[in-house]
Amino acid sequence: MPDRLFLSCWLRPSATAPLFDREKLLRQFAKMLNTFPLSMLAARGPSVRIQAIERAEPPLIERDLPVSGDRSETIDEILAAAREFMQQDCMCEVDAAWDLWQFSGEWKLSPSGVTLACFGPDFENEIGDHLRIELGLDSHFLPDPEIPGSLRMGQSNLKSLLHLVHELEGALDLESRQLWSESGENPIDLISQALSPLPDAPRQIE
Repeated sequence: MPDRLFLSCWLRPSATAPLFDREKLLRQFAKMLNTFPLSMLAARGPSVRIQAIERAEPPLIERDLPVSGDRSETIDEILAAAREFMQQDCMCEVDAAWDLWQFSGEWKLSPSGVTLACFGPDFENEIGDHLRIELGLDSHFLPDPEIPGSLRMGQSNLKSLLHLVHELEGALDLESRQLWSESGENPIDLISQALSPLPDAPRQIE
């Protein structure tokens, strides 16, 4: 059964910064947004949502952003909203998409939904991460023996995922990061099996 994949990031603490350094968190969030390969094929732009205390609360703000060829302008709009509303008990989420190979009668490079988030320390958060990307279903990255060509296309998507992790490691001030699944199953074994026929695969995610 398909499982949802997440990448969580914990930022390196600063000895001189207060417990909640909003500007540092938002600077790192901006770097994540700038590093993430936003879809070039999506028919709609990202949306930004800020909530306080927990996900069950109504959003403080929820705004759809237009499709724009100017990536920096889109990210500036997201950060402007975050700076206006974000406090230590808040979460900022951006619903967006990236382009992955997907099968619907034939293989096509198509937008696949993702959510990029940053968390204040007092927002209800089950694992206490600072930044998170909901990557979508693991089936995008794993071969399906019933679909012709799925091994090659799944590996292509997987290479995109591994490249993203490598780029984020270079862009962010990370203490640690973790790939995990909604079900609690460890996705690393499945990914390792999918990578095994791929001779030029990057190193594993831990």
